[in-house]
Amino acid sequence: MANTLLMAVDLGTSFIKTGVYTESGVCVTEAMEPVKDYRPGPGVFIQKGEELFASVVNCMRKSAEALGGQAEAVEAIAFTGQMAGFMGVDRDWNDITTWSCSLDTRYMPYADRQMETLKDKFLAVGGTNFPQMAPKYEWFQSEFPEASKKIAKYLMISGYIIGRLGELDIEDAVIDRSYTAWTGVADVNNDRWSDEICGAIGLDQKRLPRIVNSNTLCGKLSAAAADAIGLRAGIALVSGAGDKVAGCLGSGAVELGDVVFEASSYGQISACVPEYRPDFEHGRFDVLASAVPGEFYAVHFAAGSGITLDWFVNTFARRDGESLGDAFRALNQKAAALSPGCDGLMGIGLLGGSSMPSDGALRGMWMGHGWSHRIEHFYRALLESYSYDFALCFESIDRLYPEFAAGAVRAIGGGAKDPAWMQMNADVTARPYFTINRNDCAMWGAAILAGNAIGLFGDLKATAKKHIHRETEFTPNLEMHRTYQKYVRLYADYLTELGGFYQRIQQINRQT
Repeated sequence: MANTLLMAVDLGTSFIKTGVYTESGVCVTEAMEPVKDYRPGPGVFIQKGEELFASVVNCMRKSAEALGGQAEAVEAIAFTGQMAGFMGVDRDWNDITTWSCSLDTRYMPYADRQMETLKDKFLAVGGTNFPQMAPKYEWFQSEFPEASKKIAKYLMISGYIIGRLGELDIEDAVIDRSYTAWTGVADVNNDRWSDEICGAIGLDQKRLPRIVNSNTLCGKLSAAAADAIGLRAGIALVSGAGDKVAGCLGSGAVELGDVVFEASSYGQISACVPEYRPDFEHGRFDVLASAVPGEFYAVHFAAGSGITLDWFVNTFARRDGESLGDAFRALNQKAAALSPGCDGLMGIGLLGGSSMPSDGALRGMWMGHGWSHRIEHFYRALLESYSYDFALCFESIDRLYPEFAAGAVRAIGGGAKDPAWMQMNADVTARPYFTINRNDCAMWGAAILAGNAIGLFGDLKATAKKHIHRETEFTPNLEMHRTYQKYVRLYADYLTELGGFYQRIQQINRQT
């Protein structure tokens, strides 16, 4: 397989991206294609299957055209992308429901009702504090009963794209293990669908795809798809993994105790663990099955953290004619000069609510501010609030996995470029942080899975670690840590004690 190329396809919410990699981990070409969405009313966010598929084909074609004659060397294609959503198709792969991702909130009343009766089962068996597919299934069944009768399989977006590209029989539809937790209907520790949860919501498991490992050969590129893309027919289609899990693999965080901090739109920490142990006490993490069979990641995300920071800078800091990057750099520099605790100002940055633990009423807040506080204080308070949120999750992980100490934290994503925030995280959590040499971890992780599936790469862990090295390191300042600990405890109290006030605000808003 000399000069073999591997294609990774990233199925994002706003864009489809493709990257083509050599076996040495070099990306030789990449492409991007926008994804159309529809927002006809409050809480409605849908994407049509045919349009999604067309965007994927167009993006893959851009990469094939850029490769020219090298396109013949592509031997496998693997998939990554968004991990939470719902899509129902008929026996001919026609889209019945449209792709409904986490931004489509029409299902929320059904989610609230399910959480009243199944919350503990979702956490203990399903691995999640707040599922997506389970309530969306009940919502669609109830509100679109005639359309529901046409559905043969409920899928994630990657399973839909693989089925279409390979022209698979509908009974060969797949979902890789990394996606199962956020469906809410799986028994995650055993890589199977949960009889108990499926039975409770009336979901026939015949309508669910087959659960496979992340390095599974699912089919081959059909002649029709190959002709549309500009690749040869018969290329292996590999299941791949969700973007969070693929990112862990691509960053080399594959040994028990390894931790990744992804500073992105949904900031997240992921700790590699040997099995799932539910956090019944605080509900501070979910579990995602690893791309390495039999292992898992305990994960916690601050919902919309990166989106909130963008909102803050665009709304309050960015001047006319100033780029977003320049506005961030100026504000980061000012915020870095402030002392821990922002001179008495604290914030809650979960503007869209908390997912871990589940609290949909929670919103943002700044408290303790006076006339001396400036814009950089409010910005730093947001950054500190996210660091406190992650610190609380580390406490739960340490409590439930005492047999090994979580190691140094590798930082990836756009926020990892801010050294002051990385140092803040190191100080708050008393853990070393470091950046790495890659900024394409999810797509590279998918490429590793593609290469492993066709025998180009051997052991997944060894391959992942081979291509990663540390760059900038941040050592925790223990004096700073002791100072921050007081704020971590105060932040934990705020989340608990202010809950009633947030609920009252929502009740009043609904009445007016």
